[in-house]
Amino acid sequence: MNKKLLGALFSVLVSSSFAAHAAGVTDAMIENDAKTTNDVLSWGMGTEAQRFSPLTQINTKTVSKLTPAWSFSFGGEKQRGQESQPLIYNGKMFVTASYSRIYAIDMKTGTKLWKYEHRLPEGIMPCCDVVNRGAALYDNLVIFGTLDAQLVALNQDTGKIVWKEKVDDYAAGYSISAAPLIAKGLLLTGVSGGEFGVIGRVEARNPRTGQLIWMRPMIEGQMGYKYDKDGNATANGVTGTTNKTWPGDTWKTGGSATWLGGTYDNSTGLAYFGTGNPAPWNSWLRPGDNLYSSSTVALDLDSGQIKWSYQTTPHDGWDYDGVNEFVTFNMDGKRYGAKADRNGFFYVIDATNGKLENAFPFVKKITWASGIDLKTGRPIYNENGRPGDPTKGKEGEKGETVFAAPAFLGAKNQMPMAYSPQTKLFYVPANEWGMDIWNEPVTYKKGGAFLGAGFTIHPIFDDYIGALRAVNPKTGKIEWEVKNNAPLWGGVMTTAGGLVFYGTPEGYLKALDAKTGKELWKFQTGSGVVAPPVTWKDGDTQYVAVVSGWGGAVPLWGGEVAKKVNFLEQGGSVWVFKLSSK
Repeated sequence: MNKKLLGALFSVLVSSSFAAHAAGVTDAMIENDAKTTNDVLSWGMGTEAQRFSPLTQINTKTVSKLTPAWSFSFGGEKQRGQESQPLIYNGKMFVTASYSRIYAIDMKTGTKLWKYEHRLPEGIMPCCDVVNRGAALYDNLVIFGTLDAQLVALNQDTGKIVWKEKVDDYAAGYSISAAPLIAKGLLLTGVSGGEFGVIGRVEARNPRTGQLIWMRPMIEGQMGYKYDKDGNATANGVTGTTNKTWPGDTWKTGGSATWLGGTYDNSTGLAYFGTGNPAPWNSWLRPGDNLYSSSTVALDLDSGQIKWSYQTTPHDGWDYDGVNEFVTFNMDGKRYGAKADRNGFFYVIDATNGKLENAFPFVKKITWASGIDLKTGRPIYNENGRPGDPTKGKEGEKGETVFAAPAFLGAKNQMPMAYSPQTKLFYVPANEWGMDIWNEPVTYKKGGAFLGAGFTIHPIFDDYIGALRAVNPKTGKIEWEVKNNAPLWGGVMTTAGGLVFYGTPEGYLKALDAKTGKELWKFQTGSGVVAPPVTWKDGDTQYVAVVSGWGGAVPLWGGEVAKKVNFLEQGGSVWVFKLSSK
């Protein structure tokens, strides 16, 4: 080959490489995120949220040599709950922190490249600590939501604002805590605020500009909309049928917040969002199933229409949000989705049509229902398990108190589970606790707590609250469990190296044998871990990272459980690990 031809070929290769880099994160890259090992582009380590990595350098035989590579502190006094999952791309780690902050960190050295700190107004009303669970990457942008219900897109290289959009009124209780989802060129986001009588919804935007494309409410009776390039709205059909499952005006302040975000499965072409509790908690004020609260909904990306829905807790009276992530996987040649619900039951659902395949408990004590009818898909209620009607007593007094399990913080809450296609098991961070709960009279007031209930959370067992459980979705069997004194509030990751990683409020990041649950490694991070770990490979080196910083809903809402763990220290840092070269 002559020098001139060789030079021309080299120029083409360099130009192609530069063009690919200049294009930034593409739809194809996001679609393949779960398979690629040199980056982490989405919450869930892939839009299906299996949180499984094909990497094997760190495995059951080598994990004992895992040592810190670097640690980075978020700094300042804003050391509240840190629930963020880092993203990795182009030599940078992008990680959000409490109080609507985001950092870009050099992936190799832990050096801060830039920080964006969102200016928050007074009067924000986050329900469950000032947390943020992560960002999304698209093109050369990093996009995240804020506690005053805005979306912010920043330049990945500089941290400068490219666009910023107000989603809703924080004074009415709206906020954003979830990581956005990118699916087929759309930015999909939800809202928080169910405890304030907001209207939960899913929005689709152009990720490059922030322009709205469609909006779908999660309360039956509310209108959906599509938007043209000038931002003009066109009605896109009422969600469900007005007053069918929400009597009177109750659908106007019904909650059903989409506060944990969604997942997307390319094989079905559907996005899946979980919806939160109906408002108020006092279920006597809203007779009926209260669609589409405490549900999983499958959305068409082009129109925003609901293709199917499955309600895990119809007429919820215990704050059993159905927001838990819907993780799609293959079983017996079909595509299913799995959900470990706050109400204590694990659901296996056909991901294409919403038909229930299986449902079984994944915690030991459930009082509100005796089981799930597999033919109808509905719970078999325990009639005495619902808090009493306040109107049946004297005016202004509370209704009859009942003991309910799980507690309203759930058998599983925000902490994501993981699935291994090797073991065919789900690894679920579960909690065993109950509550005394009663209903009270309440009326809606903008920006005011809209509960109509009181509660006190209690541990159920003396020796543990949290338990990491290996769940077989086909049989319903718990293959193994590892108990934990404090409630588990951080997520899980599993790898082809035969490992399961998870964190504890006591401060440890741990690695277990995925087949047996045997503990193989642990490291003390200095504060409670309430975030999910990630892993990636740079060159010849595999890394593992986790955010450390105790907080979240447990110390705020945990009652007797909160008192039990009040010795835990707050913090705010990222820890990155690799195998020792020695």
